[in-house]
Amino acid sequence: MIKTDILIIGAGPTGLFAVFEAGLLKLKCHLIDALPQAGGQCSEIYPKKPIYDIPGFPEVLAGDLVDNLMEQIKSFQPGFTLGERAETIDKLEDGTFVVTTNKGTKHHAPVVAIAGGLGSFEPRKPLLDNLSKFEDSGVAYMIKDPEVYRDKKVVIAGGGDSALDWSIFLADVASQVTLVHRRNEFRGALDSVEKVQELKNQGKLNLITPAEIIALNGDDKLESVLIIKISDAKEEILLDVDNFIPLFGLSPKLGPIGDWGLEIEKNAIKVDTFDYQTNIPGIYAIGDVNTYPGKLKLILCGFHEATLMCQSAFQKIHPDKKYVMKYTTVGGVSGFDGTKKEAPKAVVKKIE
Repeated sequence: MIKTDILIIGAGPTGLFAVFEAGLLKLKCHLIDALPQAGGQCSEIYPKKPIYDIPGFPEVLAGDLVDNLMEQIKSFQPGFTLGERAETIDKLEDGTFVVTTNKGTKHHAPVVAIAGGLGSFEPRKPLLDNLSKFEDSGVAYMIKDPEVYRDKKVVIAGGGDSALDWSIFLADVASQVTLVHRRNEFRGALDSVEKVQELKNQGKLNLITPAEIIALNGDDKLESVLIIKISDAKEEILLDVDNFIPLFGLSPKLGPIGDWGLEIEKNAIKVDTFDYQTNIPGIYAIGDVNTYPGKLKLILCGFHEATLMCQSAFQKIHPDKKYVMKYTTVGGVSGFDGTKKEAPKAVVKKIE
């Protein structure tokens, strides 16, 4: 049985940053993730997608963010159980927990932090008769490597942040980018909407709204898409393309965690914003998996939640100890082997 101080379910950015905050408090962490590598969606779905709202990084690729987080927590030597899904949880008489994976691996900890992002998920697909025919020859639901679209004609459908961000990014990669959305208004960040409009005005991007894709054409591979303008005229546009990328978001599912007795609201775990603890003492939920009034599903919000969670977890694990908040700009961090580590350079809390 694997024993640790904080068992983190989910090895995405929020889970990884929790390791750092816990390490500063000299708490050991172990992470479980169903994916074969750490990083969550940032590694699995869009490692080459630029992220613009990480403090101190005007722009950072999702994969690079994960690499930096892994480097940041290296000195704290977290453990990983990858390629396994957290299946069941049992609370012992002493108040600690045993979490067992689908492969039978058992983990024991006094604190469990669920950082599972959106949980298990699948892309939302448009209702097109022959969509599956082109799924390996022109249709994709996520972008892992934008170089695949170098000098290609690409049509993106969607109105959220992913559709906007990838349209902006691919405008400098593909030979032609067309963004199709069924409304004139977008759900994404206003800055991204303005950038898309600017690229349209510069002739670097085609914007067709309000409209939707009604047919895909081609023999062995995708050759064109048929677009219909949503207006009284019902104008149809036949557009030659190499790739069609519908970005309509993901359908999230909590999976087995949804059966753990946690309070669930709209497929997310309800928490107390004092420390992001769930209705079960000792079980926390941080990042996109949780919900509370005013919740924003942003990575930087997950970092904040992880920080407060670790403070509460420390008090739960060491009720007889006190810590004094210091600052994070001097000295080095002590590793679990007692040696002084030079990276990351931080001494945050004095523990008495």
